[in-house]
Order: sequence, then structure tokens, then C-alpha cells
Amino acid sequence: METNPVTEAEPLTGLPAVPAARKSPIRSELHGEERIDDYFWLREKVNPDVAAYLHAENAYTDAVMKPTEPLQEALYKEMLARIQETDLSVPYKEGPYWYYARTEEGKQYPILCRRKAARARSGSDPRLAAGEPAPDAPEEILLDENVLAAGLSFFSLGALVISDDGRYLAYTTDITGFRDYTLYLKDLHEGVLLPFTVENAGSLAWAADSETLFYTIDDSAKRPYRVYRHHLRHAADALVYEERDELFRAFVGRTRSREFVLMGSGSHTTTEWQYLHASQPTEAFRMVAPRQHEHEYDVDHHGDSFYIRTNDRGRNFRLVKAPVAAPGRDAWIEVVPHRPDTMLEGIEIFRDHYVLLDRRQGLEELQVTEFATGASHLVTFPEPAYSVFTVGNREFDTTLLRFSYQSLVTSSSTYDYDMASRRRALLKQQPVLGGYDPALYASERLMAPAPDGTPVPMSIVYRRGLARDGRNPAYLYAYGSYGYPLPVTFSSNRLSLLDRGFVLALAHIRGGGEMGKPWHDDGRMRKKMNTFTDFVAAAEHLIAERFTASDRLVIEGGSAGGLLMGAVVNMRPDLFKAVVSKVPFVDVINTMSDASLPLTAGEWEEWGNPADPEDYATIRRYDPYMNLAPQRYPAMLVKTAFNDSQVMYWEPAKYVARLRTLKTDDNVLILKTNMAAGHGGASGRYDFLREVAFDYAFILSQLGITG
Repeated sequence: METNPVTEAEPLTGLPAVPAARKSPIRSELHGEERIDDYFWLREKVNPDVAAYLHAENAYTDAVMKPTEPLQEALYKEMLARIQETDLSVPYKEGPYWYYARTEEGKQYPILCRRKAARARSGSDPRLAAGEPAPDAPEEILLDENVLAAGLSFFSLGALVISDDGRYLAYTTDITGFRDYTLYLKDLHEGVLLPFTVENAGSLAWAADSETLFYTIDDSAKRPYRVYRHHLRHAADALVYEERDELFRAFVGRTRSREFVLMGSGSHTTTEWQYLHASQPTEAFRMVAPRQHEHEYDVDHHGDSFYIRTNDRGRNFRLVKAPVAAPGRDAWIEVVPHRPDTMLEGIEIFRDHYVLLDRRQGLEELQVTEFATGASHLVTFPEPAYSVFTVGNREFDTTLLRFSYQSLVTSSSTYDYDMASRRRALLKQQPVLGGYDPALYASERLMAPAPDGTPVPMSIVYRRGLARDGRNPAYLYAYGSYGYPLPVTFSSNRLSLLDRGFVLALAHIRGGGEMGKPWHDDGRMRKKMNTFTDFVAAAEHLIAERFTASDRLVIEGGSAGGLLMGAVVNMRPDLFKAVVSKVPFVDVINTMSDASLPLTAGEWEEWGNPADPEDYATIRRYDPYMNLAPQRYPAMLVKTAFNDSQVMYWEPAKYVARLRTLKTDDNVLILKTNMAAGHGGASGRYDFLREVAFDYAFILSQLGITG
């Protein structure tokens, strides 16, 4: 048995030796290029030598980071001190109840609760007319996640839906981090679980009878592919639908009007929807519009019409409506045309109003329209960079739109907006303890010129009085994939960097969705290099504007953002002082060539398929693992999780192993594997805060900031 190639290259000095493991290089040829993978053996999850290797790397990481332990503890305590540990979410109304979550000091997870709504009082304002929590109504605990998580290293609550009569709760949980969700049913009146469970469950939807539940299950590649119908009084569940195309994933839901159950199937570029009356759950689903390649649409309901968001006439989507009785494409009537400068991201439909969730010039807008008159108006927001999310809008017959507003300096603020009177009421602003004063911080929106001349938006924040002398420590974060717009959100944890003089920047690079669907198109498939050159341009712009210097600049990204980290440090290792790369997707060619892995087949529409010569050539240019080279690299902290099902642990493990054999510097390179978590890291809020403190201690120590 041969020795481990990693320990041959760089022994973990002072720590137990990595156990010997099978060195099984994999040789393959694709499009005339021979590939040799010396670290393929790390894929063998059940091989005890793999776990031993990861534990040894963790021990090495702990040894490297041991001098920072006092700093880690100080960071943890200061971040914890800003959090209101015992807290209550803003209740939202659904049916005869108000629902909310609360947290208790010392407990890792929230407690999900409800109270009966009081009867509406005639002549009261719209908020009270919708009902209010009865003063004497006892609290009902739906789920105490702390009880469910007792004795577990990981716990995640997935889908959660309540029957129309409020009696039954359907929910899913994952206790490994591998997204293996189990479906449970709970009788809330009796407070007991029903004798029914389903493994590998996904999305859920109740029918109107409160006895019929639709749910999806995953195949071996974690693709939701079947829809079942379960009745509380029937033993056998009925298979309703099976999605046979490996590019597509199935899902179920319910319109806000509660009149229809929707069943969808979608790939990264194509969708189709079917529907049935919620009051007739055993009837056959009917098609809205059959799938057509690269046609995406989604559906909601109002009156005798479906309202459909579609990209059939432009990448940024338009809004149409169609009669429920015959909703095919030949019956679609335009309501809002396609707008080249505005992305229609979604629509919220109520009895008297609908709300367009638009994005223009990278910023969200809410456009409210009254059905009766067609009159429209915008809900405006004050800051140069911010995010808005609609939340808790479960009621159809209401004039109130609830949204959460936040920015880099404004903590999450929940509002009720009366669409009729155009008045907004602040219900709660998340407290930041310890005397936080937003006036001490400045937020800006910058534009960095990409190599092809495209302006790349950046959102930045820093403490006022910052000297633009090019010597400030800086932290730059980005994602840039799947058309996901990187949100401009508040984090009290970031104050631990801002108050130590950092400039914090978010780069809204191509591949994301900040500037509409064309922004995504310009950073995916064979245009993926734009994502990486945009990020480099953003870093160079921070330096050119004298916010920082390359020896003071730390970068971070996770998942597809970890791919970004791997690509840019291969391209420009001189530009960054240190890198934090979380669950990084760095072994692109090998992963995208293996359709048996979760996500792979569907992702061919985002990255390309290496079996195609042109796609292979594109990926080969940036694949972080394949493009590692004998050169100097920045200090790097690479993090992964043993039970990650989205980016398998072996990708970052292989990446670090190979990088150790090639890099020509003595900068820190450490791999930290959470052996009991998945893609998102630790699930408990205190455990997660410990992870943030660890990351920040790494960043600060690399910049020589220890106070």
C-alpha cells in the first residue's frame, strides 16, 4: 500500500501522521487531453482513511489557528453581545391564527408558535379588520426545534405547511446536512405525530379538504422527480406525476387565493405548470402551457384568470393573464409588457391589488397596481444600496403588503404597507444591542469598469471618517452564478470588521441577476469568464479608488462563489492577501462529467457539459482544480462539510491536497471540515456564530490585526 500523496508533499508537522491510504490515480482522456487525478481516492466516503485524513487536516488547522483562540473568543463574545437572544418575530396571519417564531437565550433553535386571532371589529382599520391576536388566547407550540434537535449534531427544518382548517402540520427535517429530508404529519389539536413518514421528501401542498397532502420525493441524485397524493384516512399514496427528464425537478404549491394546487416542473432554463382545483384533489391536473425549450414562466391566480410571468418575448419577463378555463399560450393577454431595463422578478397577487417585484439598475422596486382602476404607484426606498423582501403575505383578502427592508447600515425592518392608503407602518426593526449607531457608517454604490467596458456595480460600507489612503483593510465578497442577485443585507457580525477599520464590499458581478436576466446570461455557460474578470475588476477598482491595497485585501465566496475564489486566485494570485473559500465548487470538469452526483445533470444548463468540446474548452480555462500551477498563492482558509450534498467534501479536500504540492510560497493553507454538517455549515445559531468568529480571526490574523 502506497503512502498518501498529500503527506508526501507536505507533512503535517507536529501532528499525528495522516494514515496511509490507497493512492489510486484516475487516468482519463477527454477531447484529446489526458487527465490524471492523484486524489480521486478522497471520494471514498466510507473508507476510514478518508475520514482520518480530514481529521488530520482539522488537527493541523487547529494547530495553525491556536494562537488566535483568544481573538476567536473575543470576537464570539462581541458578536453575541449585539444579538437579542430572547426575541420574537413579527406575527403573520394565516386563516384563524397568528403565527410567529421566538428564540430563548441559550437555545440554538427557534420555537414555532401560534395564537388564535381575535374576531374582527366592525369599523376598525384594515389591520384590525383582518383580525388580531386575542389577548387571552393561549400560545400553541407547533414545533420546538430545540426538542427535535436534542442530542443531534445537526438539525434543519425544511418545508412546513398547515392545513386549511389549522389542524394538521406537515413538515420535513434533515438531521445530517445531506438534505435527506423526512416528512412528518402532526395533529396540532392532539399534539401528536401521526403514524406516517416519507423519506427524501421535498415540497408540500395541502388541498382544501385539509385531509389531502401533495408532496414530492427525490431520486438517488437528489432530484425531486415524483409527486404523490396522500390522504389522512387512506393507507396507500397515489403517484400523481413522475418527471423523467433528468434536467427537470418537480415541485408543488398553492395559490395565495387558496383555490388551486399547482404542480410545476423546471430546469434551469425551462418550466411548465399544471393545476387542479384545491377543492377537488382527486381530479387530474391540467396543463397551463406545455414546456418549450428556454421558456420560463410561473403562475398565480385571481378571479377567473391566471396571472403568468413569462419570458416568451424577452429575457426580463413580462406579465400576462389567461382564463382559468383555457390558459394555453394562445389565450395569453398582455398586462405588463417586457421592459429591457427592468427585470420582473416576481408578482404578489391579492384580492384588490397586485404587486410587481421589479429590479431596475440593480435595485429592487415594488410597483402596486389596483385591479379595479389599473392605477399604479411605486413604493420607494431611501438608500443608495438596499434589499427588499416580501414576507409573511399569506392572506389574499387584505390591503396590507408586508415587506422587510434592510441595507448595509440599516438592520432588518419589517413593514406593513397599506396598498390603498399608501401608508407604511414599521412593525419591528431588528435590535442591535451595544449602542449601534447607523449614522457612524457610510454606504455607497460604485461602478467598476470591466475589461470589456461593462460597469460592474459594487455596494460598499465603511465607518465614517475613513482615510482614503490606500492602506485600509478590505473585505470583498461575491457570488455571480445562477442568476442569483447578491442581496445587500445587514449583519451585526460585520461590525467586528467595520469597527476595526475595514471597508466591506459586495461585487454584483455577471452571472448573478442584479441587472436582469441578460446579466446572468453574460456570466454563464461559454461566457462564464466574465464572472471572474468582473471580480478582478472590482478588486482593482477598490485599490484604484484608494480604499485599500492588494496586501490588505481579503476575499470570500462560498459554493459557486468558492469556484469564483479558486478561479481568481489562479488568474491573479498577486491581487489578494488572503482568501476564505467556503464549500467551494472547484472540481468542475470532474463533477460535471459525473451525472450520478446530485445536481450535475440539471447544472449542464448553467456551466455546460464537458462532453461537448466547446463547453469543455470553456470550463478548462477556469476550472480551479485543473488550473492550479506552481506559483505563489495568497493565504487560504478552505472550509467544507462532510455531509454536503451540493458540493461534495472531496472537491475542496482534493483542491487543498493538490495545491499543497504546487504552491511555491509559505503562506498559510488550511482546510477545515465540519464532520457533522452540510452545505450551510453549523445549524445551531451559537455554533454558527463560533464559525464566523473563526473566519474573522483568520482574516484579522493574516492582516496582523489582533486587537
